[in-house]
Amino acid sequence: MVPLETEFHWSRATISFAVGVNMFLYGLVGPLAAALMDSVGVRRTMVGALAAIGVGVLATPAIQHPWQLVLLWGVVVGAGTDVAASVLAATVATRWFVARRGLVVGLLTSAAAAGQLIFLPLLASIIVAHGWRWMAFTVTAVAFVPVPLVAMLMRDRPEDVGLTAYGASADSEGAHGAPVTSNPLKAAFEILGVGVRSRDFWLLGGSLFICGASTNGLIGTHLIPACSDHGIPEVTGASLLAGMAVFNFIGATGSGWLSDRMDPRILLVVYYGLRGLSLAYLPFAFDSLYGLSTFAVFYGLDWIATIPATIRLTASRFGAHTTGVMFGWLMVIHQIGGAAAAFLAGVLRVDLGTYLQAFILSGILCLVAAVLATLVSGEP
Repeated sequence: MVPLETEFHWSRATISFAVGVNMFLYGLVGPLAAALMDSVGVRRTMVGALAAIGVGVLATPAIQHPWQLVLLWGVVVGAGTDVAASVLAATVATRWFVARRGLVVGLLTSAAAAGQLIFLPLLASIIVAHGWRWMAFTVTAVAFVPVPLVAMLMRDRPEDVGLTAYGASADSEGAHGAPVTSNPLKAAFEILGVGVRSRDFWLLGGSLFICGASTNGLIGTHLIPACSDHGIPEVTGASLLAGMAVFNFIGATGSGWLSDRMDPRILLVVYYGLRGLSLAYLPFAFDSLYGLSTFAVFYGLDWIATIPATIRLTASRFGAHTTGVMFGWLMVIHQIGGAAAAFLAGVLRVDLGTYLQAFILSGILCLVAAVLATLVSGEP
């Protein structure tokens, strides 16, 4: 964000709009992506998504106008990352596992934290040393590297290698793959129809709206610019996000393990409550490295921890065969929250000259999400 402000003199609100489009499409494509995985297979869907990410990022260094940033980083990369990421963990976990499903979701979602840990400091250093365009070329190369590996090694279902789902009996849910549909769009909307008639769908969706607003919408987009506002270099801010990724990894994996053993609703109350308190503390943490480090620990532990518990609830309420698509629709709501927060926090920063109000409001919303989690029904 900061290099684009410097080079093109675009406002932070303008750049935040492109990020908001990215996040919105990251969610909107999810249900179709899950249905495509049922129709054409996980392998083909992943290969197409990774190729789209690579092409979109490769073309980004040529941008000269804001609409080009919206088209490439917002539309192309946003759609590609959604297909490759948001519903993949839910789809793979529910197809391949009955036992230890929560732990598997935790391990798969913690891969996002591993990506932060590895790439954020590296990419920030590349931007400082060589400019943001070389960062884009690096991301392009990284996006294309897994394509042949996925094409050769990925399998769609346990039956493809002569297995059943781990921990499944012959007649248990998850023992067999979901039925393949020839019309993924129709299948996605049929499952949405089931969801919108359920109170639990809206309660989970409301909590995920706040989840998206308080994570990738606010912190993922605006923490580094907020650090810059307080005189903290970009590489240091990126390193802070990367350091949080260590705790993201621990939190997501631990959450998956716990969701196999505890009521996921209780876990969500704890996660959202801690996140709300962390965000309320953040505006006062920029004055010292100790304060920011304390924030990074507590916030990092539950950044992704909400996802395994939410997927577990989704599977138990709506059935394993529909979990991928149903969670995809819930992620639409999650990303609408992220898109709204990314844009509105940028607007507040432009109008008020500070992120204080955005951080405090997000903290309050997280406490609301904790209340919503308590209202989810106790039985499927």
